[in-house]
Amino acid sequence: MAEKLEWSRAKIANIETGKRLRPYVTDVELLLNVYGVDDPDQRAALLDLTRQSRTKGWWASYGGLLGDYVGMEAEASSIATYQLGAIPGLLQTFDYAVALAQAMRYPPEDVERIAASRVRRQQLFARKNPPRFHAVIDEAALIRPAAPDRPDVMRAQIHHLINRANDANVTLQLLPFTAGLHAGVSGPFVLLEFPDPADRPVVYLETRAGGHYLEDTAEITEYQDLFTHLHTTALSHEATVTRLAQLAE
Repeated sequence: MAEKLEWSRAKIANIETGKRLRPYVTDVELLLNVYGVDDPDQRAALLDLTRQSRTKGWWASYGGLLGDYVGMEAEASSIATYQLGAIPGLLQTFDYAVALAQAMRYPPEDVERIAASRVRRQQLFARKNPPRFHAVIDEAALIRPAAPDRPDVMRAQIHHLINRANDANVTLQLLPFTAGLHAGVSGPFVLLEFPDPADRPVVYLETRAGGHYLEDTAEITEYQDLFTHLHTTALSHEATVTRLAQLAE
């Protein structure tokens, strides 16, 4: 089993014995495939149970607005993200998140709830042992106005980034226009790592139609290498804070 899934035996044991209380939907899907569970109704029922087991956190009150990703994010010990056209969700102010949700044409009745969930997610930074957070942000995300008729929205967002950069567990790096074309133009991604060695890293790719998870060893390595390339190409944390201060003027 472990060999077929390319998982450690410890991870298999944790899931099968219930030591890991909230398995990921992607894990259960893989297990169902290996066990030969083909009946659509049975698969759907088991996957629904898995989803329910992962919605016992604060995010449950947001219903279908938030997927499995938020639960995984809450469990992560390390979060590395590259963002091309927008500020990472864990760094957004409420007003910026509202402007972004409106720009993405979400239903008006969902906009403020989406923004509130972005702000609520940031409480993980206040935990006793917060995750390591490393963000590489393309300069385009900072130059483009969030709300052209309200310059204060982007100014407040930049000040929020400067304040967050003071956290000991946070590293922010700006990828400047002067870097030219780079490998990150293929799109944004998030790389999550977890405190239990039995849990392999996960890459999360967000699309308009929903999130996509990568757990294959080769794919994880590819994105780890990509993130290394991006953060070595970007401005240093210190130079980024200086640039943010300039943009806030």
